Amino acid sequence: MFKSIPELQGVLGEQMRRLRLSKNLSQRITAERAGISEKALKNLEAGHGSSVESLLRVLRALDSLHGLELLAPRPTVNPLALLRGVKERKRASATADAQGQGS
Repeated sequence: MFKSIPELQGVLGEQMRRLRLSKNLSQRITAERAGISEKALKNLEAGHGSSVESLLRVLRALDSLHGLELLAPRPTVNPLALLRGVKERKRASATADAQGQGS
């Protein structure tokens, strides 16, 4: 398991680099297609902080947006909750936030 945000950024950056190379694209071409600077792409691939926008632009340029739903999957429907008439949450409760569980 990953221990820190910098470690996760490094893993994500390496995955982005491999994806780009699997499509035989240079950093320059990928950055142009994504509409970001080459330096921003290099930072992303090196795991040195990047914006969500840059990440999404690069994924779109690499035609790889199809996996985004895996990042935050939609909760499945609980059949028992349907029978009880429980409605889908629209926001977190105050108690969860107070306990530091909600974000």
